[in-house]
Amino acid sequence: MPRGRPRKKQRSVLLKSAELIGWAIGGIEREIAETRARLAALTTQAASLRERAGVRVSAAASAVASAAATAAGAAKPGRKRRRRKMSPEARKKISEMMKKRWAERRKGK
Repeated sequence: MPRGRPRKKQRSVLLKSAELIGWAIGGIEREIAETRARLAALTTQAASLRERAGVRVSAAASAVASAAATAAGAAKPGRKRRRRKMSPEARKKISEMMKKRWAERRKGK
């Protein structure tokens, strides 16, 4: 029997490291959500202060505000990303090209 401390099983080490990574990811995601919420709150507060002061919003400031609002809205789960539609002609062209590539690949084998 070898001397010294018994070695840890590789599987248990991997499970513990995966669990640790999961906790880290959860913490990072929570921080991201909190930061987005703070940003949205600060943006609305800045807008209300501008209204109170009667200051006109410049184009750059409105672009920043709209980008912040978009970023806060994009974080909502369940929201689907819009995808581009491919025309039937483009789909057919790609199909023909792939069939040609696969035929050439089959010939090479």
